[in-house]
Amino acid sequence: MSDKKSILIINQSAPYGSSKARESLDVALTCSIFDMPVSLLFIGDGLFQLIKGQSPELLDMKKHEAMLTALPMYDIEQIFVTEDDLKTNGLTEQDLALSVNVVSRDMISSLIQNHDSVMTF
Repeated sequence: MSDKKSILIINQSAPYGSSKARESLDVALTCSIFDMPVSLLFIGDGLFQLIKGQSPELLDMKKHEAMLTALPMYDIEQIFVTEDDLKTNGLTEQDLALSVNVVSRDMISSLIQNHDSVMTF
């Protein structure tokens, strides 16, 4: 059994308007540098972080897309969204900047239980 603690980062904040989205990505990358297995779950407003082609320059902010597309280089490949959130927001996987695993809302508790630590942003 591996002695490395796995972490699930739950993103439920919109991409702009606060620093939570950027902070969650910073934590994910930092954990990965220390060889911690990292998974990301984007739910509710957090799903909007993944939409490709955003223009935050209008808000005088930097795009998240560059950091998101770097996640696989840091071995962060377990990225989850819920089918309900996609449908509710009229989105498909093709609208997202990353390849994701689509899960049902019922699977969230299982995701949480399968990780040693959980952080919510």
